[in-house]
Amino acid sequence: MAGRWVKLELDLKTFDATRFEAYIERCRTTGIRLTTLAELGDSPGHRRALYELNKECSADIPERGEFYTFEEYLERRIEVPSYDPRGVVIALGDDGWCGLAATSDHRSSGFVFNEMTGVRAAYRGRGISMAMKTVGIRFADLCGVDRIRTLHHPANTAAIEMNRRLGYADAEWD
Repeated sequence: MAGRWVKLELDLKTFDATRFEAYIERCRTTGIRLTTLAELGDSPGHRRALYELNKECSADIPERGEFYTFEEYLERRIEVPSYDPRGVVIALGDDGWCGLAATSDHRSSGFVFNEMTGVRAAYRGRGISMAMKTVGIRFADLCGVDRIRTLHHPANTAAIEMNRRLGYADAEWD
């Protein structure tokens, strides 16, 4: 990979979620429902749907390479101690799942980690990512932490800028 990963962190002690509630309202008024995998039911069928959506959206990540097989996905992303279906926000459109924002629980290290945020191409440009990330920030409260971390390939400028609009700042960690 060319360049180095862009590491970002959001300090929730200074975060004002009310600044971003309009994105959630816009989803509501345009027929996009935001929920979590816990609310939908963390079933094998929903895990498969999450995998398919994550695989599709990950194809846009620069230099991503081949995506996991379903079995590898389960092993590396679901069947791990940091997985919590309450941290997986799903956007539902008229024709099914259209977006995800998956955040994992690393409270023992003092943060949660935004693993992936993605929206199907036909739904982009509607503020769905911002809405999902705003809803996903609530997961940090459930975990009792006040920091959210994420990282991006340096060429993934749209994702980096979206996070910076939310208040994420450049950070360093191991």
